[in-house]
Amino acid sequence: MRRRIDVDALAAQVLDGQRAGIAQAITLVESSLPAHRPLARALLARLLPSAGKATRVGLTGVPGAGKSTFIDALGCRLIEAGHRVAVLAVDPSSTRTGGSILGDRTRMGKLSESDDAYIRPSPSGCHLGGVARATREAMIIVEAAGFDTVIVETVGVGQSEVAVAGMVDTFLLLALAGAGDQLQGIKRGILELADVIAVNKADGDNAGQARVTARDLSIAMKLINDESSGRRTPVLTCSALTGQGLDEVWDAVGEHRSWVEETVGLQRRRADQQVDWMWAQIEGAVVDSLRSTPQLASLGHELAAQVGTSSLSALDASARFLSAYAGEVPGFGWQDAD
Repeated sequence: MRRRIDVDALAAQVLDGQRAGIAQAITLVESSLPAHRPLARALLARLLPSAGKATRVGLTGVPGAGKSTFIDALGCRLIEAGHRVAVLAVDPSSTRTGGSILGDRTRMGKLSESDDAYIRPSPSGCHLGGVARATREAMIIVEAAGFDTVIVETVGVGQSEVAVAGMVDTFLLLALAGAGDQLQGIKRGILELADVIAVNKADGDNAGQARVTARDLSIAMKLINDESSGRRTPVLTCSALTGQGLDEVWDAVGEHRSWVEETVGLQRRRADQQVDWMWAQIEGAVVDSLRSTPQLASLGHELAAQVGTSSLSALDASARFLSAYAGEVPGFGWQDAD
C-alpha cells in the first residue's frame, strides 16, 4: 500500500529548505502516474508565490566541453560569494531501456559537498529538448526552497537541444578549446539562441587554441546576430580547471540579465515562457491521451504496421488517425481532404 502524500506537509518541507522534502517534491512532479498529477499541481500552486526570484541559467555545449566540471567550479565560486546554487542536470537515457548513467554528482564532487548547493540529476527519457519533462516544475521547487541561482545542464548540443532556452533567463553555450572543424557540430540554431558563449579548457597548451576558437566564434556571431537588437553575444575564454575567466563569464551572464530587464523586461520574458509551458503541457496531455485511449492506441498500432510494410503512406495513416480522433473528441474539426 502506497503512503499517502501530504501536499501541505511536503510544501512546508520545501519552503523550509529540507533536502529530503525537495527530493520528494521533484520526484512527485516527475512522476507519470495519473494519480500524482493533481497532487503535483496542488504542490506547485503552494510553492509558486515563493518562486521566481532566482537567476536562471541554461548551459549546453558539445560533448567533451566540460559542462559538469565547469558547473562544479563556477558553482563553488558563487557559493563563496554568498549564493545558493541548485543544479538540474539531465543525463541522456536510453530510448530502449530508459536507463541513464546519472553520473553528474561524481563530476561535481566539490559542489555536491556544500550545504548551499543542491544537485538533482534526472533522466531525459524520451523527451526532446535535452531536458527532463518536469525540469520547469523542478525549477519552481528549488527556487521556493531558497536557491537564488538555478543552473540547468542539458544533455548536449543537437537540433532538439534548444528547449532549455525557453525556460531560463540566460542561455550559455560552452564551446571546446581547439575545436577546429568541430565548430560544424554546433548548429546555427544553437548559436542564434546563445546569450553568452564561453570557450572552456583555455589553459596550458590549449590556451592559444582557445583564443583561435573564440575568434572564429566571434566572427560567426557577427554574421548571425541581429544588429537591430543593439546587443552582440560575447565570446569569452575560460578554464574550469584553473578558474581563469570564470568571473568574467558570470559577469557576462549578469550583464545579459540586466539587458533583458532594460529591454524586453524579465517578467515579460518569463510570462511568455509560461505561455509556451502551457502549450507544452497541453500537447503532452493530448499525446498521453492518444496513447491511453484503447481504441486509438489499437488503431495507431495497426496503422504503424501498415506504414512499416509500405502498404500505407505516413500521410494517409496520419489522416485516418486524426479522423478517428475527431470521432472521439467532439468539435475537434478534423476533415480528411479529398
